[in-house]
Amino acid sequence: MPIPESQLETWSHQGSVTQSAQTYESIRKVLNDSASPYYSKDFSIFLHGSYGNDTNVYRDSDVDIVICLNQTYYSDTNALTEGAKSSYGKEFISATYQYADFKSDVIAWLSKAYGADVVPGKKAILIKGKGTRRDADVLVCAQHRRYQATSNGADDKYDEGICFWASDGTQIINFPKQHAENCTTKHQGTYLRFKPLVRVYKNMRNRMIDDGYIADGVAPSYFIEGMLWNVPESHFGKSYEDSFVNTFNWVSNADKTKFACANDLFWLVRDNAKNCWPTANFEAYLAAVKRYWNDWS
Repeated sequence: MPIPESQLETWSHQGSVTQSAQTYESIRKVLNDSASPYYSKDFSIFLHGSYGNDTNVYRDSDVDIVICLNQTYYSDTNALTEGAKSSYGKEFISATYQYADFKSDVIAWLSKAYGADVVPGKKAILIKGKGTRRDADVLVCAQHRRYQATSNGADDKYDEGICFWASDGTQIINFPKQHAENCTTKHQGTYLRFKPLVRVYKNMRNRMIDDGYIADGVAPSYFIEGMLWNVPESHFGKSYEDSFVNTFNWVSNADKTKFACANDLFWLVRDNAKNCWPTANFEAYLAAVKRYWNDWS
């Protein structure tokens, strides 16, 4: 039988807000301290992830914080013509303060402030929660520029994002600000129904993991959010049941190869691509959702 409206409405609720806001503000103050070894550099601090996008649920309410080095940037010039690449090379000046220097300074500063609660991970730096402070992940990154095909290599025709290197040396590129802006536009275009429905899907995903319908890691929140971002606004109905059924059926019947991530700069479902949802996982997730919906009692 279908999942009742009352359960879907419960799943639509946002996770911790006040405690998350306090956690962000306290860590932001530490990161922005004028005594830090990197304070003279050009950097910015902002939220990303579920809490920053208002799609956090109670179980997944860690605070994700970005500290980005702006004065040093890394580029993707693959789309440029040979002539444009030559122009870019002439304009480019190597930075003396690199991403690795910045990350090292940030880790040292956080360790001074939080001691053993700081745990550098594969991608981000975990600051363990203590007292009223929630767990937080600090992602150290640098500005990234993905040049557009129409650029001459010396202009500002590029998509600005962030990049960082995982502990295994893999470079990871993303566009969190475009993601956030596009999700907010979608939310407004659906009469404020988009973000609560994302939370419904995420809470349902968590229950599906607990009940053995899918393995943890098959359906990351980022991809679920991107999946729903592709659904036309007209499919978000007045009730959660209507919205869920309409959006799920649309996703199931649409051409997944045309889905884009919410930043609209990467494809959503592709194999062997760092920023994409593997096809097998996407299909396994959809099949599990259908089974879980039909099995509900």
